Amino acid sequence: MLRERDRPRLWRAAFAVIGWAALVLQYILMVGPVEGWAVLERTVNYFSFFTILTNILVALALTGPLMSPDRRVARWSAGEGVRAAVTLYVVVVGVVYHFMIAPYWKPEGLTFGVNLVLHYVMPVAFLLDWLWFTPKGRLRWIDPVKWLAFPLVYAVWTLAHGLIAHWWPYGFVNVDDLGLTRVLTIFGGLLVFFLLVGLTLAGLDRAFGRTARDSSAPAL
Repeated sequence: MLRERDRPRLWRAAFAVIGWAALVLQYILMVGPVEGWAVLERTVNYFSFFTILTNILVALALTGPLMSPDRRVARWSAGEGVRAAVTLYVVVVGVVYHFMIAPYWKPEGLTFGVNLVLHYVMPVAFLLDWLWFTPKGRLRWIDPVKWLAFPLVYAVWTLAHGLIAHWWPYGFVNVDDLGLTRVLTIFGGLLVFFLLVGLTLAGLDRAFGRTARDSSAPAL
């Protein structure tokens, strides 16, 4: 029978394998049989998707707990704030994809399977990992504000890279088609959404933490 302490490791091992496999397959599908500078260009584009960057964080956060505690990745992934931040990013990935991209894009074959994993399977898997296995009650209300650093840096990179290369990872950030003002407004709206989801996670963390403390308090 599976022991209680083994359940997180089994869960994380399974989805770490799934996550890394999907990332590798997505890279192969995107880069394709090209040579020379085209490989570098497509590799830069690959790492310019928020979905890819976030799923790399998810895969690392699932892999870290399986490693020796003295490893840097293990220490990084053990932080409650880190796990909550990664949960925020990947939940937003799933929601934005479902409502802003999926209605207009219908991938097929292997691309369909990979997108299903990166945009639906991994967000749900990591959200459940955070709900079930991450200690609660240690987040502060200021933490969701700090978590905005990652999407802010991503927005700056996306604009700088796009204005130079005229390549855009998502249609709703395409400055060439939509104009800079509209894209900045969209980025602003997304940052507000990040903040709202982050505050929700912080609120859940504090509520679950109080429940755990109350349930463990000795009876008078």
